Amino acid sequence: MRRLSLFLLSLLSGARAAEPGTPVSAAEERTALREALTFHASFDHGFDADLAGGDRTLHFAGPRGAPPGPGEAIRREPAGGRFGGTLRFLRPGPVRPYFTAPGMLDYRDQDWSGSVSLWLQVSPDEDLAPGYCDPVQLLQGDGSQGFIFLEWWSEGRGPKVFRYGVRPIRERWNPEDTPWEKLPVARRPMVQVTATPFARERWTHVVFTFDRLNAGRVGRGVLYLEGEARGEVAGWDLTFGWEGRDLRMYLGAGYAGGLDDLAAFRRALTPAEVRTLHALPRGIADLR
Repeated sequence: MRRLSLFLLSLLSGARAAEPGTPVSAAEERTALREALTFHASFDHGFDADLAGGDRTLHFAGPRGAPPGPGEAIRREPAGGRFGGTLRFLRPGPVRPYFTAPGMLDYRDQDWSGSVSLWLQVSPDEDLAPGYCDPVQLLQGDGSQGFIFLEWWSEGRGPKVFRYGVRPIRERWNPEDTPWEKLPVARRPMVQVTATPFARERWTHVVFTFDRLNAGRVGRGVLYLEGEARGEVAGWDLTFGWEGRDLRMYLGAGYAGGLDDLAAFRRALTPAEVRTLHALPRGIADLR
């Protein structure tokens, strides 16, 4: 009864699924993941999400006057994904696909948590142009009131680094508005990874979590690759100034590669839960 009470409390508050240190079975872990799941886009049957608490539509924001839709640089392939179909970015283009966040990642102005899971197929140094490439962005407006992102970056033709950033209100972490790349790495609220498993011939699992944002310096974000934690954003005042209804998840900015089995959860997943996700034989479909 006590474990059940803790579990129900975690679903309401966005806290962990079980008391820290409490052993859980594989079945309990899948149940906790299933209850926390709010969104899933398999891309097996179309562009739109299979599961969503709100709008399931994958929207396409293109240049003014352009025909609606994905354009020539984005397509859905019925096979060849990590699990079934996949969303394929053939090259960087002007169209920006996005899902709306309400019902997927419901923003809270106090104590906000969540997780995003996806698989990527790309060889960054071979397939991506120099500069920035963001396969996923949680964004509203110009990013000055908060910005959560995955990105690759390289200076010229140099090797690319992979990053997970949790940037709060600009005035709180960068009051001088210094350009991102001119700041020392230690002054950027991000995880930076130089040695990664990404490759053109394989799919790589990526999970990022954010926990207790808008709760002062207790907030943190963790990046996982292939089920293993690779670094965290911690020790910052991770306060955002978003209006939750307008929050969007953008996909594939500057990206050229595959993206599959996109999912969101209403809380920060534990390391054990991330490993469970990584090992699911059919991906998120095994939770549904």
